[in-house]
Amino acid sequence: MIIKQFQDKPLAHYSYAILSNKSIALIDPSRDPKPYYYFADEHNAHIVAIFETHPHADFVSGHLQVHKETKATIYCSKLIGADYPHESFDEGDVLTMDEVRFSALHTPGHSPDSISVLAETDKDTPVLFTGDTLFVGDVGRPDLREKAGNKKAKRKELAQAMFSTINNKFNHLPDETIIYPAHGAGSLCGKNMSSDSSSTLGKERTQNWAFKKLTEQEFIDHLLAEQPFIPSYFGYDVDLNKQGAKNIEKEIYNIPFHMNVSRCENQHLVIDTRDEEEFKNGHLSNSINIMARNEDDKIETWLGAIVQPNEKFNLIVDKATNRQEILNRIAKIGYESHIQTIMTLGSFNMIVSSPLEFEHFKNNTDDYTILDIRNKSEVEQNKVFDKALNIPLNDLRDNLDQIPVDKPIVVHCAGGYRSAVGFSILSKNIQETKIFDLSEKIKEFK
Repeated sequence: MIIKQFQDKPLAHYSYAILSNKSIALIDPSRDPKPYYYFADEHNAHIVAIFETHPHADFVSGHLQVHKETKATIYCSKLIGADYPHESFDEGDVLTMDEVRFSALHTPGHSPDSISVLAETDKDTPVLFTGDTLFVGDVGRPDLREKAGNKKAKRKELAQAMFSTINNKFNHLPDETIIYPAHGAGSLCGKNMSSDSSSTLGKERTQNWAFKKLTEQEFIDHLLAEQPFIPSYFGYDVDLNKQGAKNIEKEIYNIPFHMNVSRCENQHLVIDTRDEEEFKNGHLSNSINIMARNEDDKIETWLGAIVQPNEKFNLIVDKATNRQEILNRIAKIGYESHIQTIMTLGSFNMIVSSPLEFEHFKNNTDDYTILDIRNKSEVEQNKVFDKALNIPLNDLRDNLDQIPVDKPIVVHCAGGYRSAVGFSILSKNIQETKIFDLSEKIKEFK
């Protein structure tokens, strides 16, 4: 049994290919199936099975496209109520693929329909693919399925289910069992995940807080406390994954593209993915700057947090040769269908932003309204400016009326990426006062 782990860094997502002789099974595949096809070609093997541990909230799975293109069977829990062709795979079910035996454990907690997939052979160490149930150092958050999915559940009910899962479902497995989760540090599907990409059940039993001797109420209280914000797109992706997404190549290639534009032909929102300096030196009206310069810029998360699932938008890229890469990233959350047109900008009729006079601000902070758009937990740990107004970035568009406009407004976050987004949102919506971005200068106040 050969296991290949694939990492999608911006979403902190792990997917897997399990090879046995000339057969391959996939676990929780990403939207774009090409990496799995390359792996199959490399080993002259065929993808015959796809396991979905649950309907994912933070990314769109490519399970349906892989099924259509390879004829591989999709296996998932009957509790999902999946609309795509599949075979149910629930506790007690076993699938044999050459030398590998796959069996299902019903492991609710992150979602009511979660399964973990155990892979065993006669000679290899057991491997458990835990989806969003058990992470390295943490467990999956239980508050994502109150408004989405075929089988809804309240967060407290799922927290109770997670307590039962951790205390009862893995007891028959030895300490050496290898743990492969669907996410690592940086994912919004948990709050305290390790940067390690795998672990063992024995290590988690001794180091993961969830395995400590806690009462059910202590477990629930800890699990529900201080979970990260929930981006707007999460419920949308749960429903999309339950249906099965369309072919990624067909979806992104059908979007119109125009070069060197000076204005939009429609009134929809504009998402400008260029560097913040380029944006401030010239942009279209109605624009929000969500940068996509590299993998560290999490456009997937912030686009899905700021733009609603039913909201159409136009997309600005820095140059034509980068459009496919950015479209592929946006398609990971299923938002490619919202794009009306893709554009590069000309150099005329652009809106130019004024820079902050930093020394004046530094010496006269009371002359400004300071807006801190970090998450509330970040502010509680370290409030940079005593009189700053805190509105987290993901809530900003819905709370613009809370921001005073009697003084110039300076936006800050922790390092500059989010403040560029927040600055552009305010500049788009507030005309009666000057808006400034503190950007990386925030580091001088820490």
